[in-house]
Amino acid sequence: MKNLLLIVLINLSVSILRAQNPIGLPQIVNYSNTTYKGGIQNWDIQQDKSGIMYFANNEGLLTFNGRYWKLYPLPNKTIIRSLKIDTSGRIYVGGQDEFGYFYPDQNGVLKYTSLKQLIPSNYRQFSDIWDIVILKDQVFFRTVEKIFQLKDKAIKVYPSNEIWDFIGKVNDQLYAQIRGKGLFWFKNGAWQIINEDANLKYNTITAILNYDAETTLITTLKNGIFLLKDHVLTKKITNADNIFKNDRIFCAIQLNNEQFALGTTSAACIIIDKNGNVLQKFSYDEGLQKNNIRSLFIDYDQNLWLGLDDGIDFVAYNSPVKQIFPDKNKQVTGYSTRIFDKTLYLGTSNGLFYSPLSPGIKDISYSKNYFQEVKNTKGQVWSLNEINQKLLLGHEDGAFIIEKNNAMPIYSNIGTWLFEAVSSLYPSSGIISGTYNGLHNIEFSNSKFTDKGTIGGLTEPLRFVHYDQSSNTVWASHPYRGVYKLELSSDRKNIIKQYLFTQKEGLPSTLNNFVFHIKNRIVIATEKGVYEYISQKNRFVPSDFFKPIFNNNPLQYLKEDNDGNIWFVSNNEIGVVDYQKNSKKGPFTIVHFPELNSKLVAGFESIYPYDKENIFVGANKGIYHINYLKYTHNVKKLNVLLTEVALFGKKDSIIYGGHTPATIDATPVQIKNSLNSLRFEFSSTLFEQQNNIEFSYQLEGFDKNWSDWSAKSEKDYTNLPYGTFSFKVKSRNNLGSETAPVTYTFTILPAWYQTNIAFLVYFLLIVIFLYLLIKWQAKKHIKAQQQLKKIHQLDIEKSESEIIQLKNEKLESEVNFKNKELAITTMHLAQRGKLLLRIKEDLYALQKPEGDEKNTEKIKGLLKLLDETEKSDNDWSQFSLHFDQVHNNFLATLKQKFPHLSQNDLKMSAYLKMNLSSKEIAQLLGITIRGVEVGRYRLRKKLNLSSEVNLFDYLLQVTNLK
Repeated sequence: MKNLLLIVLINLSVSILRAQNPIGLPQIVNYSNTTYKGGIQNWDIQQDKSGIMYFANNEGLLTFNGRYWKLYPLPNKTIIRSLKIDTSGRIYVGGQDEFGYFYPDQNGVLKYTSLKQLIPSNYRQFSDIWDIVILKDQVFFRTVEKIFQLKDKAIKVYPSNEIWDFIGKVNDQLYAQIRGKGLFWFKNGAWQIINEDANLKYNTITAILNYDAETTLITTLKNGIFLLKDHVLTKKITNADNIFKNDRIFCAIQLNNEQFALGTTSAACIIIDKNGNVLQKFSYDEGLQKNNIRSLFIDYDQNLWLGLDDGIDFVAYNSPVKQIFPDKNKQVTGYSTRIFDKTLYLGTSNGLFYSPLSPGIKDISYSKNYFQEVKNTKGQVWSLNEINQKLLLGHEDGAFIIEKNNAMPIYSNIGTWLFEAVSSLYPSSGIISGTYNGLHNIEFSNSKFTDKGTIGGLTEPLRFVHYDQSSNTVWASHPYRGVYKLELSSDRKNIIKQYLFTQKEGLPSTLNNFVFHIKNRIVIATEKGVYEYISQKNRFVPSDFFKPIFNNNPLQYLKEDNDGNIWFVSNNEIGVVDYQKNSKKGPFTIVHFPELNSKLVAGFESIYPYDKENIFVGANKGIYHINYLKYTHNVKKLNVLLTEVALFGKKDSIIYGGHTPATIDATPVQIKNSLNSLRFEFSSTLFEQQNNIEFSYQLEGFDKNWSDWSAKSEKDYTNLPYGTFSFKVKSRNNLGSETAPVTYTFTILPAWYQTNIAFLVYFLLIVIFLYLLIKWQAKKHIKAQQQLKKIHQLDIEKSESEIIQLKNEKLESEVNFKNKELAITTMHLAQRGKLLLRIKEDLYALQKPEGDEKNTEKIKGLLKLLDETEKSDNDWSQFSLHFDQVHNNFLATLKQKFPHLSQNDLKMSAYLKMNLSSKEIAQLLGITIRGVEVGRYRLRKKLNLSSEVNLFDYLLQVTNLK
């Protein structure tokens, strides 16, 4: 029976907690051990001055700077159970048989220093360090057996025969608990007991926090919460006490002056106020990885960090963007939102849900009531419209009017997208709805809506509709057809004229055009910005009014709020054109919400700007709530950190670890030329705005300009030349805040061939080279002069040679001419010899013995004359004269050398020198060929030539013989 009662009480407590949870959940980011590459358990959390987070992890000290995780194990590889950071930046950590501190070296790289050697030798073996407390210039380390006090580089030990269960600090006062004895404080260098209440003797204290100026709040592991005032302990009653009996309070922190966060072993994190009211619960149901909380921490920006039994969770506790789940079990898609009659209605993919609003709360996300389903709304909800002080529901099953928690049909079986009043003066007597099959007519009379049937003339589904009262015209769009202009009859029962506008009529495309009424204009959101209708031209043109705002960016949704700001969706990204703030572009500022990128329902976007503190956005999971007033005023200090500079391709290549400020005044790090490729990593510790932050960088001395803004948080440079460079990086967010750049200066040393010594050697080599070059040039000049003289002499000789050659050529030409003349003469003689011989033969034939004596005598006379002619030497004399002129007095020289040669021998020699054939010589000499052979033989004898000597060759050279 007792167990049953306990179960009932626990279930009741859980129900109470759920009922008291605000409907809006802040952003929760899960970091698993596969993400941070460490152990699963995280026992303590701290943050340094630059915003970097530190976690006491099973495998060492874990750091996170917003973009990068890094793990630093202890020398003995034990679990780090506790950590604390002092004002100087020392990060004290404690493990088993080991404690000390991490501190950055001159390059900003964390290095560990053990303090174990300061412990008296007989106390150097100890169990886990569970708590570390820094009190002014002292550091206390707690194990269950003893407490170590570090002061002035010496360690004092406070052992105990009982167990030290806890140590903590409140308002510069140090407290500790000894099991079985009670609560102590540290006064004048000694531990003095201040309370011996049984609740503090046997209930382990897990946290001591500031409650008010005179009171301390104490949480216990198994027995809930107590208040200590003037050394008197009283029980603090909360409406979560039943939970605390079953789920232990393992840790607790103070969030602000009014709120406390309690981490439990199985009920996750519970937020309470000073009165003990449960304000909120963060558990597995709300998005945590585990319900077992090992550590809690509130950072500088009021974000809540949870160290889990398996992982790390980040809760943007103070974030202006929250998520609302009307049905947590089904995670339905949100399509529409409306606040009506002090009730929040959410239209989803599986019905309409409502939640009464808590009174007096401006930010509706803090409202604390259940969501319940409106009856008769199962199925797809498309829209919610308030017309004539009535709430209308567009549903896949038709049109409904919402009355409290029930949906009453206006008409059924026709899927309805939205509703448009036909009059701007309420109550409007008529309403037009866009349905799956065109337009529908609804009449309003006597506070009731009456179905008047379909408006005839068009059966296309019309999801974007605007009624123009001045012309009784409906503008509608179909994403795949174009834009319709529909002129209605006076009774709104039929379409009397319809026009379809496509790309031919000026739209940038026939597809993806959406009709909206913004700034008293009927506009079309298109793939290339906003277009407006020009009635005189009966076509669409780019809007001059919206062009400076949206340019040619694609738009899918537009919504104007009560302040005249324009909310828009472009490529599944949401933003607002805020006319309350000026910018460089004009009298407006464009604010984007990267937190919601890719979380909208593409094609079915919905934005409901109720007021500045309550903007509702339909999403693929539930509804997002934006407190825009808080968003624009929640300007937290944006920072940028240069978190690491490393060399490529080298073990232990980190040259800057990011744990000290990088300034231009620091002495530049000198890097070998062979290691001239570097990687720079940077981040910002504005953790809840990580999706909003962009970076720009420049390597001064290498890059001419700053890079474009982007979310990229690292930059590589390869093969840098030698010289001094300054890497600069800055950050900005979507609200226009921009940081001053941080700078890291370094020097790439020259290669050995680029050093001053090398250049001196180069200079000396050049001087030597120039000296040798001058010497060589001088020698070359002298040699050239000599060569010129030789060339001049050779030119002279060449000129003389050329003159001689010309003369020889002339002589040769003359010889050739004479030879030709001799040849002609010789041939003439040969021809004449033939002719004379033939005439003689003919004359001998005409000589007849019995003929006329007178004729015979004449013939004989002619024959005698021919014989004398043949024997005449005139022709020979003329020939020999010419022959000697041509052939260097050949005949005269031959005659002189061989005086016994006859005239016929000389003729034979001349003809042989001319290389005439035996037949030609026979004709010229008037003898037979046999006679020529005999003549040659005789000539050889007279010249005394042996048989081995060639007669022709001898005759060619005879003038040269001595």
